[in-house]
Amino acid sequence: MKATITHNRNTFIVDLSKAIDISIPLSAVKNPLAWYIDPLAIEPVQIENWVGNVAQGGDVNFNTITFNPHAHGTHTETVGHITKKVHSINKVLTQFFFTAELITVAPEVRGEELVISRKQMQYALQDKKPEALVIRTIPNTRDKKTRQWSNEGWPFMAEAAMKHLREIGVKHLLIDLPSVDPEKDGGKLMAHRAFWNVPDQPRLDATITEMIYVPHKVKDGSYLLNLQIASFENDATPSKPVLYSLE
Repeated sequence: MKATITHNRNTFIVDLSKAIDISIPLSAVKNPLAWYIDPLAIEPVQIENWVGNVAQGGDVNFNTITFNPHAHGTHTETVGHITKKVHSINKVLTQFFFTAELITVAPEVRGEELVISRKQMQYALQDKKPEALVIRTIPNTRDKKTRQWSNEGWPFMAEAAMKHLREIGVKHLLIDLPSVDPEKDGGKLMAHRAFWNVPDQPRLDATITEMIYVPHKVKDGSYLLNLQIASFENDATPSKPVLYSLE
């Protein structure tokens, strides 16, 4: 089904039947994991002799889910992730469609670290200033969907790269890593701070989405992004970013 969408005085034609889901679903069977915590758990409620599982004799399936949005899959976070005041994603994100650019980047080797630089952002985007930027990193192996990230020392965004994205007006950054910062940086969080402009003038309307997965077959270029979230009153929430090709 094709639809004509007008956004910021620009008109696009998108095929709503061809959604490109770049989220990683939360699953108790196969799930990515970061930050040294236990795997996600989905377990039926048990009260005395009653169990919330039809296969085990219950009348309904009635599960309790224990998870951390930052550690167990695709999630979207606000500046409240790093500030004393916890800004709720449910209150901050009130618009859900954005123009987006998908780029593929091979992080640069700097000593023992892999870094995504300002120069790479400038080269990939040229004069484009999208509302949202989706970054697919190389290598783009399917095990990103189930990788155990703790103690891996993943690639990260340089502070200058994040400052550049802020300066050109990118409001929503999506990346296929557990964090835009190094796994271990002593709590500096320089990439997060640069993007959100903390502590100077925090950008309350900007978000970072981590642990996405963009399949190889999806080409770099311009898209319409539908950034769907679960309505948690929290600094972060599980999310479902969906891309639509522009015609």
